[in-house]
Amino acid sequence: MRRSEIHAAESVECLNRALNRLKDIWEEIGIPEDQRLQRTDVVRKHIKGLLDMMIAEEDSLRKRLMSSIESCRKELDVLCTELQLSPFEEDEGRTMLQLEKDIRSRLEVIMKQKSQRVKELKRLSKQDRELCDIMCSVPFCIDMDMVPSLEQLDSYRSYLNDLTKEKDRRHGEFVGIKRRIIVCMEELDQLPDTSFERDVVCEDEEAFCLSGDNITALRLLLGQLEDRKTENELVCNSYRSKIQELWERLQVLQEEREGMSDHMLSFGFFYCRVYLLVVPFWP
Repeated sequence: MRRSEIHAAESVECLNRALNRLKDIWEEIGIPEDQRLQRTDVVRKHIKGLLDMMIAEEDSLRKRLMSSIESCRKELDVLCTELQLSPFEEDEGRTMLQLEKDIRSRLEVIMKQKSQRVKELKRLSKQDRELCDIMCSVPFCIDMDMVPSLEQLDSYRSYLNDLTKEKDRRHGEFVGIKRRIIVCMEELDQLPDTSFERDVVCEDEEAFCLSGDNITALRLLLGQLEDRKTENELVCNSYRSKIQELWERLQVLQEEREGMSDHMLSFGFFYCRVYLLVVPFWP
């Protein structure tokens, strides 16, 4: 027998003893039967009112538990659907209090999972926007109004990791090509002409858009400059050969040749060209 049942039996026994004691008192006093009935009715009403009040309170608790269980069930079902989780399975034989506690605990766990996923999605989206600004790329396709699944978050993270590696690769390529472009322009005595060339040479490296088109344009620009540089070197070599021939014809001393050779190496194409224009008019 449960302890509560023992206490209930003791309460009934206590009530019977109290009624018997009242009966003895009334008997000793000599209270008439009709008054005894009235007093007994007062006792009954008092006890009944107290028990009815206690029953109402406990029944209200039962109803609140039932309402809480139903509300938590609905919220739990919605969350399980949003997070693409298996429905919550209730253990058989659980009391209302145990069931309400189980469902509420499970609800708190899933709400925390939802909060973590939404927070992670916002973090990844912020990183995605920053990379898109740098690389002029299209954001990852994901519904920001829905709670993402774990698989979607994993895919998003993997995509951003690959995009970050590509950004670093392009930035490294950009820095390397930029340096070669600057060297070529200095050797060609050329200043940045177009807006793209000024962006490459003059602007901050971190501000350059690392789009695929820009990287392709960079390679093309470098190729054009290197072709021009190669062409100038071929022309310079041709001019140097002609200058050598002129030195031979004019019988220029070796000391003078060495001094002018230094100038030709320093100033290159334009010096050789001017030299060829001037030398024929020497006296």
